Amino acid sequence: MRILLIGEYSRLHNSLKEGLTALGHEVLLVGNGDGFKNYPVDIRLDHSFHSKFLKKIKIGFYRLTSIDIGSWEIYFKTLLINKKLKGFDVVQLINESSIKATPKLEIKFLKRILKQNKKLFLLSCGIDYQCMKYMMEGKFEYSIMSPYLEDKSLFDLYKFQLQYLNEDYTKLHNFIYNNSNGVIATDMDYHIPLLGNKHYLGLIPNPINIEKIKYTPLKVDDKIKIFHGVNTKAIVKKGNQYFSDALKIIEKKYGDKVEIKTTYSIPYNEYIKLYDECHILLDQVYGYDQGYNALEAMAKGKVVLTGAEKEFEKFYDLKHQVAVNVKPDVNQIVNALSDLIENPEKIINISKSARTFIEDYHDYKKIAKKYSNAWSNN
Repeated sequence: MRILLIGEYSRLHNSLKEGLTALGHEVLLVGNGDGFKNYPVDIRLDHSFHSKFLKKIKIGFYRLTSIDIGSWEIYFKTLLINKKLKGFDVVQLINESSIKATPKLEIKFLKRILKQNKKLFLLSCGIDYQCMKYMMEGKFEYSIMSPYLEDKSLFDLYKFQLQYLNEDYTKLHNFIYNNSNGVIATDMDYHIPLLGNKHYLGLIPNPINIEKIKYTPLKVDDKIKIFHGVNTKAIVKKGNQYFSDALKIIEKKYGDKVEIKTTYSIPYNEYIKLYDECHILLDQVYGYDQGYNALEAMAKGKVVLTGAEKEFEKFYDLKHQVAVNVKPDVNQIVNALSDLIENPEKIINISKSARTFIEDYHDYKKIAKKYSNAWSNN
């Protein structure tokens, strides 16, 4: 098949492309590289207003005219590369806002994509209308929207998420659902809100290239090394403060028994190298399932504190612990870390189980096959 992947999020489409290519498919990946993470793309599609000076121009122009010149630049770039976006058997969008333009321009772009290609599919792997609606209705015990639901003064911090429920984004949501061949979720945080939706095709786990990510058996000979990588733009939404507060307690409690490293908003390639030496990686507190950072760390054999709720365990029918579930609760996190520090054999066992889980359920070639089957059958 000829496959066009539009957009990128936490390397998902890159890993999927690698799996599809290994199976003999022809794949083109178009997108902006997911911001500062700067993942590879075949054709870069982004606006030019990233410097402080140009951002001010963009914002000022919008205030004067209500025109988003960044979005229009992206849209015009799609026209320039339009010949390269034709004749695909399958087009898959990483998100309802796949090219990061205004909803009206997204629809304008998608109408062209629909005319010149065979099938269109949508991923639910990040913030979109369906999961936002579910979270805002308080149906999860906790979610990334929990801080906002508890404190509406955080509105400015959550503008990006909340916009998915406005009129224009709702129209974009409805347009995609009514014109695509179906929606695929990548983990429990998106699977649960889609259950019962007639457009939902089911959950296909995130693909991980296990050939690129080597497993190194953990040894606990000296200090237990804990890594906390912080995306400064998502501190509240990922619950990093809970980890930071817990780590202060752990440092006082265990002193020389632990070595703690914290980093802030570093590029992906640097990030994955920095945590190579750690035993334990702190990911996020508001998920029911693991995101990409957690999965890639698990593939390396790290013990990850992340989302691993009972819904996740039931879905995969797990017999062994593959990750450490954490909630937005400092004491719970401290207890989870203390248990690992005081029982290092658990670190070794979870490490082995984590790698086996990735090989069984996230292998990029197995996942690519699941995608090709879903696309062929719908």
